[in-house]
Amino acid sequence: MKKTTLDDIIGLKYTKLGFFPEAKHKMIQLKAANIRLERKSQKLQAILDGISDVMVIMSLNFTIITVNRLFSDVFDCKQPEGKTCFEVFTNRTTPCPDCPVALSLKDGQVCRQTRIYMIKDKKRQFEVSVSPMTDAHGKIFRFMLLMRDVTREKAYQESYYYSTKMATVGLLAAGVAHEINNPLTSIHGFSEGLKRRLPRLRECLENNPGTDDLAADFNEYIDTIIAECDRCRDIVKNLLTFSPRKRIDFSRVDLKEMVTDVIKLLHFRLRQESGVTIELDMPKDIPKIKGNAPEIKQVLLNIICNAIDAVEGRGRLDISVEVKKKWIALSVRDNGYGICDEDMERLFDPFFTTKPPGKGTGIGLSTCYNIIQQHQGRILVDSEPDKGSVFHICFPLEEKETDE
Repeated sequence: MKKTTLDDIIGLKYTKLGFFPEAKHKMIQLKAANIRLERKSQKLQAILDGISDVMVIMSLNFTIITVNRLFSDVFDCKQPEGKTCFEVFTNRTTPCPDCPVALSLKDGQVCRQTRIYMIKDKKRQFEVSVSPMTDAHGKIFRFMLLMRDVTREKAYQESYYYSTKMATVGLLAAGVAHEINNPLTSIHGFSEGLKRRLPRLRECLENNPGTDDLAADFNEYIDTIIAECDRCRDIVKNLLTFSPRKRIDFSRVDLKEMVTDVIKLLHFRLRQESGVTIELDMPKDIPKIKGNAPEIKQVLLNIICNAIDAVEGRGRLDISVEVKKKWIALSVRDNGYGICDEDMERLFDPFFTTKPPGKGTGIGLSTCYNIIQQHQGRILVDSEPDKGSVFHICFPLEEKETDE
C-alpha cells in the first residue's frame, strides 16, 4: 500500500498554489532538530553514566528528576524518578533535619557532608556534595548531588589510625610494664619467703597466750599479697602484648580444640550461671590455622566471658565456625544487652570499659584486637542495644589449606 504524504492530505491544488511548502519545510527542520536533541540527550546520559559517583538531579521540592546508571547499582530503587530524596534514601516522610539540599538552598553554596545510609541491612558511608544549578537569570532551580561511597576508605583510615595509636600505646605499655615488673617481682619474692617462714613463726607463738590468731592472719595476708601479685603479673603480661615483639612462636592450631578447652576452663562458672546455655555449631573437618595457641585461647576466653557477662545470668551463646574462601571465621553470638553506637567506636580502645569498677580493667578487648592483628586476622563486631552482639574472629587460612 502506498504511503500517505503531505501532498495527499492537503490536495494537489493547494500544493501547486504553494500555500504549504513553508509548513513542510518547517516540519523537516523540526524533525532534524528533534534528532539532534535526542543525540544530545543520549550523549549527556552517557556522560552521566560514565561518572564513577552516584549522581542525582533534584528539584527544589526534593523530587528526583534523573539519576545515572550507578544509582540503581548502589540503591535498591529501580525507578527513583518522581520520588523524594528522603523517601528513597532514608525511608522518611519528611525532609531530614540536617538535609544538605536545604542547606545549599539556604546559603546558595555547595554543601558537603558525610552521611550514613542503610542499604541492604548494612550501614554505608557516603560523601555527599550538593551543588545548586542556576538558570540564565542566576536563580536556583535545581540541584546536583554527587554521592561517593567511602565505607571501605573510612574503614581503612580507622584501621590505620588505630594501628598508629596502638603502636604508641605499645611503646608506653612496654616501658610501664617493665618498670612495674621489677618491684612486683621483689614483692612476690619476699612474700614467698615470708610464707616459707610461717611454720617457724607458729612455733615461736605457741608458748605466747593470746597470739593464736596472729599466725592465721599472717598466712591470710601473705596469701592475699601473692594472689594480687599474680593478678598484677597477668595485667602486665597483657600490657606486653601491645609492645612490638621480635618473634612469636606459631604452630598449626585446631580452633575446635581451642573452643573445647576454653569451655572446660569455664565449666565451674557455667555451673554457677545455670541460666546460660552454649550451643556449638562446628563442621567436622575444620582447617587448622597458623597461630599461637595460648594467645588464641586467651582471645576466646575473653570474648566468651564477655558474652556470659552480657546475658547477665540468663541467655544463650552460639559459637560457630565457618570457612569463607581464604578466611576461617569463628563467631560468638549472644542475646544480651548489646552495645550502643557510642561505645562501639571505643570498644577496642585500651583501658576503656563499660563494666562497673572492680569488674573490668579495660584491656581485655584491646589485647584481643592486638593479638588477632599480629595473627594477620580481623575482629568484626555487630551489635544492637537490647538485642545482643556477635563477635567474628577471622583468621587467614594457610595457602595449602586454601588450595585444597
